Amino acid sequence: MVRVRKTPTDILDDVYSLAYWMTGSEHASEDLVSMTYSRAGDETAETELLKLFRKSYVDRYGQHAELHLCENGNGKHESEFDTMRKRAADVRLSVLLSEICGLRHKQISDIMEKPVETVRSWLFWGRKSLVMDRLLKASA
Repeated sequence: MVRVRKTPTDILDDVYSLAYWMTGSEHASEDLVSMTYSRAGDETAETELLKLFRKSYVDRYGQHAELHLCENGNGKHESEFDTMRKRAADVRLSVLLSEICGLRHKQISDIMEKPVETVRSWLFWGRKSLVMDRLLKASA
């Protein structure tokens, strides 16, 4: 199967949908999409653009420390809450990349910079969570 190379313009609707699902706000979605596209060029590959989207989301919404600090593996301090929020955002984004963009596990793994098995686990638990929250329903 040959995968067609998509330009940033080709996936603008998908990126906006991702932003809306991640933020729940039109204004925040527009801001996140603008931030993402300001970091991208006309020839940016789909995977790289989605990595930029993830980075933009974390930069904008994932930097607030609210609980105690703990040291992570590289000697930097990061709050436990921050770590949990980033992981929850990654799980949700993984599901949305699969459901909205139709990406395969390997592609999501490349974007999230995590092993395929981690992505598979995230997709299982993320879908289950979204179904339980009644945000993702099977179509009949």
